[in-house]
Amino acid sequence: MIYQIYPRSFADANGDGIGDLPGITARLDHLVELGVDAVWLSPFYPSPQADAGYDVADYRDVDPLFGTLADADRLIAEAHDRGLRVIVDLVPNHTSSAHRWFREALAAAPGSPERARYVFRDGGGPDGDEPPNDWTSVFGGPAWTRVTGPDGSPGQWYLHLFDPGQPDLNWDNPDIRAEFLDVLRFWLDRGVDGFRVDVAHGLIKQADLANWREPQEILSGNEADRPRPPMWDQDGVHEIYREWRRLLDSYDGGRVLVAEAWVEPAERLARYVRPDEMHQAFNFEYLQASWTAPAQYAVITRSLEATDSVGAPTTWVLSNHDVVRHASRLGLPVGTPRPNGIGIGDPQPDAALGLRRARAASLLMLALPGSAYLFQGEELGLPEHMTLPDEARQDPTWERSGHAERGRDGCRVPIPWEADAPSYGFGPTDASWLPQPPMWAEYAVDRQREVPGSTYELYRTALRLRREHGLGRGTLYWLSSGDEVLSFRNGEVSVLTNFGDAAAPLPAGAELLHASAPLTDEGAVPADVTVWFRAA
Repeated sequence: MIYQIYPRSFADANGDGIGDLPGITARLDHLVELGVDAVWLSPFYPSPQADAGYDVADYRDVDPLFGTLADADRLIAEAHDRGLRVIVDLVPNHTSSAHRWFREALAAAPGSPERARYVFRDGGGPDGDEPPNDWTSVFGGPAWTRVTGPDGSPGQWYLHLFDPGQPDLNWDNPDIRAEFLDVLRFWLDRGVDGFRVDVAHGLIKQADLANWREPQEILSGNEADRPRPPMWDQDGVHEIYREWRRLLDSYDGGRVLVAEAWVEPAERLARYVRPDEMHQAFNFEYLQASWTAPAQYAVITRSLEATDSVGAPTTWVLSNHDVVRHASRLGLPVGTPRPNGIGIGDPQPDAALGLRRARAASLLMLALPGSAYLFQGEELGLPEHMTLPDEARQDPTWERSGHAERGRDGCRVPIPWEADAPSYGFGPTDASWLPQPPMWAEYAVDRQREVPGSTYELYRTALRLRREHGLGRGTLYWLSSGDEVLSFRNGEVSVLTNFGDAAAPLPAGAELLHASAPLTDEGAVPADVTVWFRAA
């Protein structure tokens, strides 16, 4: 069980309104109490913060916003002292435009070794004033920006599949491969237990950079009936990860690689977790599956079959720093496409229904064999901040989409710890890099700890039972998979989720172990509820 920490929004030790590494260290006991096994830290490296730290200027240091290398060393050591493993984010698809290499590339001539570290191309059209191809950025707008030469004349174009401040690296260049092996060694030698690899499916581009006339949807997998995009999931990425795996295997302690790969179908994703590549890959098809019994049955079955075929565990996730929190997403009508942010004036989810379904979905997920990831605040039932003022938004998606996509800020708002404290206990002052909604008080940890029925206690109990019954290492056997009820067994624990409107009966003599909401007076399972039980 891995818990994702988004450092700028977890805990602020110095009161500047931005979370930091000392703040995380001070809150590690919360994770121990919750019952997780490891933490994954989103980027804390030096960065201009064009994309909240996913634009890295130096892979071997800590941004002063978050602390120092000594703070990172202390965090790793104190986590290990508590039995927690530490996974850090690695961002290899692109650097920041402030990275020393990119500054050198801008100062160098076309065709130089400095420019060969990135994807520079001459422009199209008679004067080179058109982009080299028609690719678009996942944040909106073109994926190419033209540079200006030292004499002020227009020059070549460089590729950035994300923000212009995130130029894509050229992974066909052996210098890039050598550099990142050294970066891996740097953090492995400091004691990290593994890496979550950002945009793991994007490092290699089709050699001819062929045009792609399909829309570039943000963080979306490739549908099985469409050609594979020339910028995503190219076969050449796998040799990179085989080389990384050999390096990690040379260290003791079972270091791990986790792929953020928005890849469909499941059979393509399974290629990333073959025995000599990554250890885990996020299952985004599962995250996006509709809240219906047939859809859940289909995605769970496909996922397990695909990863079983390569001898790897399936990795389950419902929320992260890039998507609308599932406590809100599941409050939208079933079948609604996953929105890229929700804001003022947008269709609003049913908050009560969303939380009820989120609790049921979480209990269903935590009973599945494999690895599971929780996003900070998920254990509190936090919803999306759907009334975030547009003028406060910082996600580059908002501006680059021409205000058509609100982006990811709503799931990144600093989380609440204490209902009556400044910034709800996020820090010692009222400062908060994104404004927190007044409703945060009711979700605060101190309002939920040791409160029967609270979402926090629901998670604590689920994680304890998951460990006691070895569910993560178990095997799933379907018991029923109809239109309204989904039921399976994992070891001695049976699980039933009711997606229908009418209450569903439990088998006679069933011993209730856990439930996402109370049963009916007759002992049946209400709509949008998951139960764990031991059959008679």
